[in-house]
Amino acid sequence: MFHRQDLPGARRIVVKVGTSTLTYGTGKLNLEQMEKLVRQVADLANRGYQMILVSSGAVGAGMGRLGLREKPKTIPEKQACAAVGQGILLHMYEKFFAEYGHVVAQVLLTRDDLASRKRYINGGNTLEALLRMGAIPIINENDTVAVDEIRFGDNDTLSALVASLVSSDVLVLLTDIDGLYTANPRTDTQATLISTVEAITPEIEAMAAGAGSDLGTGGMATKIQAARICTESGIAMIIASGAKPDVLREIMVGQEIGTLFLPQAKPLPGYKRWLAFGSTCHGRIHIDEGAVQALVSGGKSLLPCGIVATDGLYHSGDLVSIIAPEGYEVGRGVSNYAIEQVRRIMGRQCMEIESLLGSKDYDEVVHRDNLTLTIPRQIGCSS
Repeated sequence: MFHRQDLPGARRIVVKVGTSTLTYGTGKLNLEQMEKLVRQVADLANRGYQMILVSSGAVGAGMGRLGLREKPKTIPEKQACAAVGQGILLHMYEKFFAEYGHVVAQVLLTRDDLASRKRYINGGNTLEALLRMGAIPIINENDTVAVDEIRFGDNDTLSALVASLVSSDVLVLLTDIDGLYTANPRTDTQATLISTVEAITPEIEAMAAGAGSDLGTGGMATKIQAARICTESGIAMIIASGAKPDVLREIMVGQEIGTLFLPQAKPLPGYKRWLAFGSTCHGRIHIDEGAVQALVSGGKSLLPCGIVATDGLYHSGDLVSIIAPEGYEVGRGVSNYAIEQVRRIMGRQCMEIESLLGSKDYDEVVHRDNLTLTIPRQIGCSS
């Protein structure tokens, strides 16, 4: 089992810093806090760690430059602030990192960049090349062009997907709270900090409630989702306060700082990580209880006989979400058939496919090799 004492042996670290840590309540950049963060990241890089920084703050920086007192509410206004603020943010990072002898590289991503398998692989290759060259990638969502359909929604999710993409050893989420508490510490004086989370259970998810700061987009719920992505990918994740002096150094020497989420002992392989977390579903296939058991307990492919309904707009080769009778997602996989074909063969036997469709390329609607389970793995499912 992974322990905090294993952290010094990590090789690759992704650090995500939130808007609330980088900016004042006015929306303007907190340059002192930013310089402290850069010094810590640079120092870890000097020790030989490969560092990636996922940074919020573009919208907040833009607000400060434009003189806005409240966070914009419409997408065009947010994108305008991001367009102004992203250059300011990167300029400050370049200035601070240069003082410590490090080169930075800006990488802006949208959900589409990771949903496409080809672009996902290319993005990973680019980040690998930057790390080999000794640069520190600074990643943010491309807020200027992103719309709801292609947004990550928050940089917690983005940082977890980046950590999975580059097979990081550790993801550190720096925020305005010390970690995961048993209740909201801002409203409950009895709330206590949880030092270690071995598995993300419904009880853990129930503890994550409430919104983030006025300037940020994420709350604790998005951090739990990020933890699920990381732990399923075999990556340790830590939530800690970005305001704590030398927080990164203390974390990486194994001190008990923040909340540590332990990585799964048997993480998903790279392709199935993309299926589970990076890709975008184009439709849903609803299955019966027998098919659920075949997928979860039997490690089987999805056959037409277990399908009871389907919806969406997908073609052969598109990703679909597989839904249990109770309405939760069992898994995600690549469909061998388009939705019109699935509707004609669902509930039927494999031997009937050719007569129903005129030809048969596959017995399976979703083959096991192109399927990953997304329900909590602690219930005994195999991926």
